[in-house]
Amino acid sequence: MERVMRSGSYILGEEVSAFETEFAASLGVRHAVAVASGTDAIEVMLRGHGIGAGDKVVAPAFAPSAVAAGILRSGAELLLADVEEEMFTLCPESLEAVLSSPAGRDVKAVLAVHLYGQPAAWDQLQKVTAAHGVLLLEDCAQSHGAFWQGRPTGTLGSSAAFSFYPTKNLAALGDAGAVVTGDDELAGRLRQVRQYGWHERHVSECDGVNSRMDELQAAVLRVKLPGLTENVSRRRQIATHYVLRLRSCRALRLPVTRSRCEHAFHQFVVRSSRRDALLQHLHARGIPATVHYPVALHQQAAFRSNGSFPASEKLAAEVLSLPLHPWLKAEAIPTVCEALEAFNHG
Repeated sequence: MERVMRSGSYILGEEVSAFETEFAASLGVRHAVAVASGTDAIEVMLRGHGIGAGDKVVAPAFAPSAVAAGILRSGAELLLADVEEEMFTLCPESLEAVLSSPAGRDVKAVLAVHLYGQPAAWDQLQKVTAAHGVLLLEDCAQSHGAFWQGRPTGTLGSSAAFSFYPTKNLAALGDAGAVVTGDDELAGRLRQVRQYGWHERHVSECDGVNSRMDELQAAVLRVKLPGLTENVSRRRQIATHYVLRLRSCRALRLPVTRSRCEHAFHQFVVRSSRRDALLQHLHARGIPATVHYPVALHQQAAFRSNGSFPASEKLAAEVLSLPLHPWLKAEAIPTVCEALEAFNHG
């Protein structure tokens, strides 16, 4: 941080360039294009692919509002598909139904969200999108350190959006994001789009935005990046402790990991038909559990949809995130579990 302050360069300077190189190398891709937030990363990624007004993009109905906001800011229309109830990610069968419907005719891309750190069903989604000639893109805002069949999330499609919001597995001190890709031409367009569409300074070649990562965030991310693998490993250890201790707890449905995948456990999310009562029970005992997310996208006024999304609605009513982060003290885990067991026996 002192180095940045002394440099006199605060936006898109040497720290950002170095972080882009280091983050891309950590994933094994050619390019990382740093932007101002994860929401911006979705917008810039879509614009880089030439997606905007008159186009449609499909996203899961059970996802953060940022997903929908990023799509709408690109100018594209948002379509929603349901999720797999057990895995929380985009359902291939629901996606097929959307793309085969009259509304699916102008769909240009599908955004698969690796929710909570769980890799989406990439092989099945890829078959569906390939059959319809549609791009399949990744939202990796919650999946830093996750793997699908041995491959890091973020490297599965032509491009992927990342967030470095302060609560993420790889976290900045404020908002920050990136788009990663192995496509040289696409990377060039992304760099134009993030800065007014400039090809050279003060000369705009395309319709761009102002979405630039600042040097301070890049410097912090460079320090944190080498510790990402260890931190995600610690998250998995805590998740294992929870599962082993809580597997006989009838009041809960525990998370599962997709076959041949490695979950990054951005969140440890359980389900309960008595979620709200359970949340009150935990809060009364000083346990900071929370809900990600209490309202599905189609239930929100800004993203209203008339489709049928039963899995998304059920999850919104049942999910509960337990405390999980790399610095969680060992004694906190049995404390949380004891509170859950007390609710189970109550």
